[in-house]
Amino acid sequence: MTTAHVAKVALVGDRSPHVASHTRIPGLLDALAERDGLVLDAYWIPTPDAATEPLDGFDAVWVLPGSPYVSEAGAVAAVRVARERGIPFLGTCGGFQHTLLEYARHVCGITDARHAENEPGAPDPLIAPLACSLVGHEGLVHAAAGSLAEAVLGAERSTERYHCNYGPVERHLPVLVEHGLRLSGHDEDGQVRIVELPGHPFFLATLFQPELYGDGSRPHPIVRALATAAVEHAAGRQPSAAASAGHSPR
Repeated sequence: MTTAHVAKVALVGDRSPHVASHTRIPGLLDALAERDGLVLDAYWIPTPDAATEPLDGFDAVWVLPGSPYVSEAGAVAAVRVARERGIPFLGTCGGFQHTLLEYARHVCGITDARHAENEPGAPDPLIAPLACSLVGHEGLVHAAAGSLAEAVLGAERSTERYHCNYGPVERHLPVLVEHGLRLSGHDEDGQVRIVELPGHPFFLATLFQPELYGDGSRPHPIVRALATAAVEHAAGRQPSAAASAGHSPR
């Protein structure tokens, strides 16, 4: 598979060699190009910069693990831009948690939606410590029939890897659903693990970390799907490869 289009992707997160998913990214980008012909020009955007730097020129936004972020506002702003501008979006682990915060605040009008990791004293947070830590955990995830999650995974269920201590408080989820968010993946205990936004070109968030799939040489289907959506977005944005030749995005 080959493509004339290079997709410009914002990797939003506070890059660290101590975050396993961050160390996987360069290899995943190489594998996407070599195995799938999906060429991504990736820019790391620290969360404080995401609060002020316009991201609407990117072909995809990926809010990566690594919370607590330096800037909660930056992570939330990145989600909002992708959601409102129809930019392909993926949020993983902390990105999943901040996707729910963004949706609660800016779509549902729950302006006091809080994350207990960022505000330990919050009286009724949307994101709170999990009853059982998922650090180092691996478990089954069931995708809803007919969902984007099922289409991307290529199966009704898959085994996924986690590295997190926080997740959504279940009693707060119905209002997000009432406002259009789909809870499209659950673990064996019925806890939500994937959300998506119907009607958006590509909007998916997972509590698990697809970056940790396998040995890193074969990108997880979710990562590949984001890359595909990004390249398709680039194809629609760029008039032609010839017209854009000689102009670097950097």
